[in-house]
Amino acid sequence: MSRRDRPWQPGPVQSPSPAGILVLVAVLAAATAFGWWRRRHDGRLRAVRKRPSDAAAPHRATLTALGVRPGERTLVQFSAPVCAPCRAARRVLADVAARLDGVTVLEVGVDEHLDAARELDVWRTPTVLVVDGAGRVVRRAAGVPDRDELIAALTAGAAR
Repeated sequence: MSRRDRPWQPGPVQSPSPAGILVLVAVLAAATAFGWWRRRHDGRLRAVRKRPSDAAAPHRATLTALGVRPGERTLVQFSAPVCAPCRAARRVLADVAARLDGVTVLEVGVDEHLDAARELDVWRTPTVLVVDGAGRVVRRAAGVPDRDELIAALTAGAAR
């Protein structure tokens, strides 16, 4: 019986090399660090950097085309049909809008508004933009935002 005709049989088990163990430990450490970082930053509101050209609110035309009305504080959620966290973000935004007067929620499908998502630097779903009454994006969160952070950001914006 030739080697080709024989059924496959496992060969002898070799002990792992020290280099292989080091690579495995390094990969696991890097994955753990990335997971920890992602969990810590996911959904956190962060302030949008103001540039000298922000006096004219550079994205105002795009936001207006999406349905943001001047003079209203708006929460804009970019989502996708296959995005599971988008449903949780939708519930959080609806709850915040119900608690605060004068806050509008606008959900934008990334697949229908890809150019707007690119212009507004949206790279994952859900992404939530907090737009003040002047039409400027003042805060943003990638992931499901924290309800208390949103309320604090919106009430601080209303006090100005």
